[in-house]
Amino acid sequence: MHAVRLLLTALLASALPVGHSVQGRALAPVVLGSAPPAHRLLVVGCIHGTEPAGLPIVRALRAAGAPAGTEIVLLPALNADGCAAGTRWNAHGVDLNRNYASGWRRLGAPFSVEYSGPRPGSEPETRYFMRLVRALHPAVTVFFHQHENRIRAWGRSRATARRFAALLGGMLRYASVPWPHGTAPAWQNHLPAGVSGASFVVELPAGALPARVVPRYVRAVRGLASSGYVR
Repeated sequence: MHAVRLLLTALLASALPVGHSVQGRALAPVVLGSAPPAHRLLVVGCIHGTEPAGLPIVRALRAAGAPAGTEIVLLPALNADGCAAGTRWNAHGVDLNRNYASGWRRLGAPFSVEYSGPRPGSEPETRYFMRLVRALHPAVTVFFHQHENRIRAWGRSRATARRFAALLGGMLRYASVPWPHGTAPAWQNHLPAGVSGASFVVELPAGALPARVVPRYVRAVRGLASSGYVR
């Protein structure tokens, strides 16, 4: 049975797209476990390079693996160039979390705080993430950000985000907040539910995440993979 699970995981990983950042850094998911879409969870560790506190959680999840009957797909850094440079933007000066079509509008100029790009989906990292979601069909997507110290969601993702807050044992408060213009969760929440279920944001506290709390986030993510999309 273990060999079968390993084979299924390898087959899924081989079927998922691989992309590249503006500067040519690879964007490739790491697949843990194998399960039907109802228990398939996607985790994005870093989309703004100035907000890297989710990366230790992703590394710990990779070491822990997925619970039986679940599948956890890790994308450590969607903004690989920004994470390498320690900047909010990608190498074109675009805020990748304002570059999606849902609610997109022109914001700022290159390298300003919320520059949304010349058009929706203008950036290779944005287009890659859209391909990944459409290939994967995740029941739940979790984005790690900083520095708001809360979990936020809107629309059909609110119940699942509240479930995650409960799994964390109240370590972060939950807030229902409408999506900003052009964000990845907004785009996912406007897809058919069979393509992408819930997608929400975990805003970690400012600064480096203390090592002692990383296991709590790992347990919550693994628990959410078992729960799946909460309607």
